[in-house]
Amino acid sequence: MATSNGAVIVVMGVSGAGKTTIGQTLEKEMKYKYLDADDFHSESNKEKMRMGIPLTDEDRKPWLESLRDAIKEYLINKKGLILGCSALKKQYREILRSADPDYKWGTYASAVNFILLDAPAEVLTVRLNKRAAEGKHYMPASLLQSQLDLLHIDESEGVFRVDATLSPQSIVNSILTMHQFV
Repeated sequence: MATSNGAVIVVMGVSGAGKTTIGQTLEKEMKYKYLDADDFHSESNKEKMRMGIPLTDEDRKPWLESLRDAIKEYLINKKGLILGCSALKKQYREILRSADPDYKWGTYASAVNFILLDAPAEVLTVRLNKRAAEGKHYMPASLLQSQLDLLHIDESEGVFRVDATLSPQSIVNSILTMHQFV
């Protein structure tokens, strides 16, 4: 795929959905920059998650604002960006959409596009337990239910859903063939 005129793709979903794997693969395929939202969390947020304490909206607000600012920089410079981010609530996605200077709140028409990696809780739990056993992430599987409880997609938002139980390459191929990103 050719380089971007400033499109942003947020690969979203709960922990274990495959955001990092898919985001990094898309980065190679699309020649967009990949950023992992986990890298933007404060140490106190990471410590809370390590301890199995769900984050509050108050914990997430500065994190979301720093992500919004990073997105805005890519849009202003007309560079493509792929962001791996849970983006669980509509209000969180609104903050990220607001990075687009042309965005009108509540319209959902934005240069910031969302793709939900959707998988059953049982699949996600297995993935999280495997990742925890390998020491690859700070968030325990015990927090999965709190994320699933927060995840809400309003169909009017135009969030694309992709089956996250498919192979990573099949997921990436599905994303690449979506009309909006071709």
